[in-house]
Amino acid sequence: MHHPYLTEEHEMFRQSLRGFLDKYAVPYFDQWESERRIPHTFWRQMGDQGFLCPMVDEEYGGAGADFGYSVVVNEELERVGSGLVGIGLHNDIVVPYLVSYGTEQQKQRWLPGCVSGETITAIAMTEPGTGSDLANVRTTAIRDGDSYVLNGQKTFITNGIQAGLVLVVCKTDPKASPPHRGMSLIVVADGTPGFSRGRQLQKIGQHSQDTAELFFEDCRVPKSNLLGEEGQGFRYLAEKLQQERLLVAIAAQVAMEEALRVTMQYVTERKAFGQPISKFQNTRFKMAEMMTEAALGRTFLDQLIVRHMQHEEIVTEVSMAKWWTTDVAKRVIGECLQLHGGYGYMEEYPIARRYRDIAVMSIYAGTNEIMKTIIAKNLGL
Repeated sequence: MHHPYLTEEHEMFRQSLRGFLDKYAVPYFDQWESERRIPHTFWRQMGDQGFLCPMVDEEYGGAGADFGYSVVVNEELERVGSGLVGIGLHNDIVVPYLVSYGTEQQKQRWLPGCVSGETITAIAMTEPGTGSDLANVRTTAIRDGDSYVLNGQKTFITNGIQAGLVLVVCKTDPKASPPHRGMSLIVVADGTPGFSRGRQLQKIGQHSQDTAELFFEDCRVPKSNLLGEEGQGFRYLAEKLQQERLLVAIAAQVAMEEALRVTMQYVTERKAFGQPISKFQNTRFKMAEMMTEAALGRTFLDQLIVRHMQHEEIVTEVSMAKWWTTDVAKRVIGECLQLHGGYGYMEEYPIARRYRDIAVMSIYAGTNEIMKTIIAKNLGL
């Protein structure tokens, strides 16, 4: 399929990345799923080949590439498996905060390690009692001389076990009114006294992606680790959530396309009552319907990617894409599993993993109920 935002250079990059993943990821992915972790050695291999943080400027080790390269990376990682989502989060969700709001000193200090794969990043938003309600986070960072003292707890943190840098959403002014005006972003490095990791959480799917609880107990961080301006954290989050939600929609779209690819192969090879099950009207109609829905989703996403690359504010449309694509992908992948019959329930068939992995995409980066709330609000309702 032709994508209007991709050039010949993007496609050459895709072929290079796909060849790398076929050699260094695909043969080991089942093992990583079993071990519940992507090894740090693979991150460094990605960095060595220039596949991490392509949007970072050359002076910090990156390629200064456009968002089209990020789309390619995220698509190819998703084709291998949704458990590689933490690499996309590092590349295109966390590191852009450092690029956009970091001082020159902070960029020189942190970005080269992010590009090389030596440093894995995470963003700590969610708390046990605060999911989508970001304005009411309870983690505090109180100024004390040349430091901030952090206290609080975070949960469901992607890359939480292996992260060397954690971007913490916190309250530097707990008494601010309205509450969001007291929010700030502070970077906490691994090994900082008072920062500890809790359990690696056991999830239904995306097993190879480490997800953890994080704790901050009188965690003293230098004031130089404040990212951007104090009290501007909520604004920074709002500015970056458009890209984050677009990336989730892209991942769901690819997961749906991959599920349809393996299902098409299965129904044409599997025989029942003396003929391939692709010859039965139910199978033919189901596949026709699902392929149509996938094609419609891809068309919508492609034009949103173009507009995002043109720096348009498309929060409403991206919210539409995030809820619709993840919702449709869940239903389509469920239908694909049904067409596999009993084999679809077996772990040795890739559709089983797709079925488990897709469930969370309608939840993270803002639940689909929040997406509908945003859409309705922006429609003036």
